[in-house]
Amino acid sequence: MHIMKVKDGIIGLVIGDALGVPVEFNPREDLKIDPVTDMEGYGTYNMPPGTWSDDSSMTIATMSSIVNKNGINYDDIMEEFLKWIEQGKYTQYNNTFDYGVTTSHGIYNYKHGAEAIYAGGDGERDNGNGSLMRILPLAFIPDIDYKTIENISGLTHRHMRSKISCTLYIEIAKSMLNNNLSIDEHITLACNKIKEHYEGNDELEHFSRIFNDELNDEDSISSSGYVISTFESVIYCLKNTDNFRDAVLKAVNLGNDTDTVGAICGGLAGIYYGFDSIPIDWIDKIPKINEVVELCEKYEAYCDGCL
Repeated sequence: MHIMKVKDGIIGLVIGDALGVPVEFNPREDLKIDPVTDMEGYGTYNMPPGTWSDDSSMTIATMSSIVNKNGINYDDIMEEFLKWIEQGKYTQYNNTFDYGVTTSHGIYNYKHGAEAIYAGGDGERDNGNGSLMRILPLAFIPDIDYKTIENISGLTHRHMRSKISCTLYIEIAKSMLNNNLSIDEHITLACNKIKEHYEGNDELEHFSRIFNDELNDEDSISSSGYVISTFESVIYCLKNTDNFRDAVLKAVNLGNDTDTVGAICGGLAGIYYGFDSIPIDWIDKIPKINEVVELCEKYEAYCDGCL
């Protein structure tokens, strides 16, 4: 039976994002000396503690569109992304302070007339983590198909590598929602489905370290904004911790793209360990968190209605 855990995953994502915001771009070496241990503020963007970034804003925008349209409407999702990037909608202080180049290109391509699902860049260099960071809401929709996941990635990131990353992430999340397995087993199950679905696709070679469980040495993990590096970082953190708090702190303290690695890890760790595993003092430090919880409840009702 599919157990809805929208709040677990989405609040987990927001928490991981907010933990990472103050130290984004900080090198790992610096964070080894002075690690993140709590919900801090200021730092990189000089924002108050508990401020989320583009990861959460775009995730919330996606959910809001789906709830408001009672379904997936690519144009409407893009319209909400536009309101976020131009007006600060879905932020806590009406201030869009952080977004990636590929993401903004996709949104503005749409604004200037591109069809939504073809707005995203499809070049080799368009494989940042900007679609992976916002795709989690699709995991809660029963019977979501790969083509839809790929299209929603393609709004900003249309290269096949980004699309496969998104489908693999959703498969891991879905396994966690539907099966009572270990983290390693969830990852293996999801990887097998992806390998079968995309059999023969040259892009699979970029996922070989995830498929072959070769992510146990932190020195080999690059927590950069490249979609594969981000994904490998998340897998590494999930495999090498046994609770929500340690997973997201490990993710953030890898340095570099801290908010996004934290957000993606937090989404999966939230689903796996459950809402009650998320430190309440962290949740209490997130401005507007109650609005996110209310949206999660509406979104869960939408997903329930799809069954």
